[in-house]
Amino acid sequence: MNLLRRKSASALQAEAQADHSLKRALGPVNLTALGIGAIIGAGIFVLTGKAAAQYAGPAIVYSFILSGLACAFAGLCYAEFASMIPISGSAYTYGYATLGEFVAWIIGWNLILEYLFAASTVAVGWSGYVVSFLKDFGITIPAAFTNAPYDHVTPKDAHWWDLWQLFVHGWTSTGAVLNVPAMAIVAGVSIILIIGIKESAGFNGAIVALKLLVILTFIAVGAFYIKRANWHPFVPPAIGPGQFGWDGVVRAAGVIFFAYIGFDAVSTAAQETKNPQRDMPIALLGSLGICTVLYILVSLVLTGMVNYTTLNVSAPIALAISTLGPSLAWLEFFVKVGAIAGLSSVILVMLLGQPRIFYAMSKDGLLPPIFCAVHPRFRTPWISQILTGAAAMLIAGLFPIGLLGELVSIGTLLAFAIVCVGVFVLRFTDPHINRPFRTPAFWLVAPLGVGSCGYLMAYLPADTWARLIVWIAIGIVIYFVYGFRHSKLQRGAGELRKSP
Repeated sequence: MNLLRRKSASALQAEAQADHSLKRALGPVNLTALGIGAIIGAGIFVLTGKAAAQYAGPAIVYSFILSGLACAFAGLCYAEFASMIPISGSAYTYGYATLGEFVAWIIGWNLILEYLFAASTVAVGWSGYVVSFLKDFGITIPAAFTNAPYDHVTPKDAHWWDLWQLFVHGWTSTGAVLNVPAMAIVAGVSIILIIGIKESAGFNGAIVALKLLVILTFIAVGAFYIKRANWHPFVPPAIGPGQFGWDGVVRAAGVIFFAYIGFDAVSTAAQETKNPQRDMPIALLGSLGICTVLYILVSLVLTGMVNYTTLNVSAPIALAISTLGPSLAWLEFFVKVGAIAGLSSVILVMLLGQPRIFYAMSKDGLLPPIFCAVHPRFRTPWISQILTGAAAMLIAGLFPIGLLGELVSIGTLLAFAIVCVGVFVLRFTDPHINRPFRTPAFWLVAPLGVGSCGYLMAYLPADTWARLIVWIAIGIVIYFVYGFRHSKLQRGAGELRKSP
């Protein structure tokens, strides 16, 4: 039963008031920009076209609505927790307050899939756009240094329990050495994040403004070139499991869920927010709402401009614009610049979130003390930031975007589902605690959040489930080897985390 010991929400609230290690410098505009900066990236610039071509066709619009609804339910639950427990750690901390230490560890471990792996995934997408952009100016980087050295194709007859086939078979060498641009952007962003949270937020705000301008320009111009024939049939007939039809729409929703991750990254900055009780719900729900509308509009325009069967490319929006003729060549250049900037901001927010989760876990004793070391001048978790950046660089340099993206989606969906469970549980275990924001109709919203996330997870490929199971197994081993033995709560150190 020690595995289920909880940290009381009131103790965490007191800790949030007492801990001034991190600098409180963010307001609602900064936080909303962080959310938009994290959400609008590889999903809209890369995955939209691939999911339309492979799974849903023009009905990718329905896929975005399904994913957006799942995020909306989770977002309402996140908003209650973030305003109630304004402390670094995001879903990990919320799980600790409601479901116990072991579940909190599982959440924190899976959040590595969301943040660290997402940063690596988006860095690979960033590399593709940069290579294409430089090629327009006659600068060609050798393919050996712009691609992953390994690729993986799951054997068609493999089942999720056949771990040998899923993990050992299907690997091929691409002949490349490393994806150097992907590693370079991770290194650059990590340096910015070490320097300071306010500087990072300012950099992100400028990038968000640019990519919103690019997306709105694409929507406005592309709307005049829509051919309604490209929308018929809107839901292409099914040709196999998960390929078109409603089955394909749901499969696409699970895959493009990657496009929505990041709104919860706002909650990781709670301890660096001036007024988290007010600003957290505004930023979480505001950024999610803005981005959902933009995703729906972009997918409508994109599939209306060109036939969905042609969109299985690394830069679908640039492809659509290239069909408009030389008079609009400037827009293709503009979109590429916006994509590069937009993907940069996603990497920044993902790399901002991960060290702060490690920071919270380390202060609880579940990770070594080095992960909660704060720089005396910059007041950022600098060593954790360096370690996170180094790991993300290695992953981005070695692995392809498809493999990484599916891992990110399933880890995020699981974390979101557990947060929804946590809100429901806490309403009964601690009904009187101060809640600056209350999830409306929690008895309906929380179960719908769990159900919708589980529904999308069920449609993800079998090999993705197998990798999740192995990832969780590794996390459980680490917990019992180190975390359980060093936990401050388990060792009776009290419920308040001690400053490092």
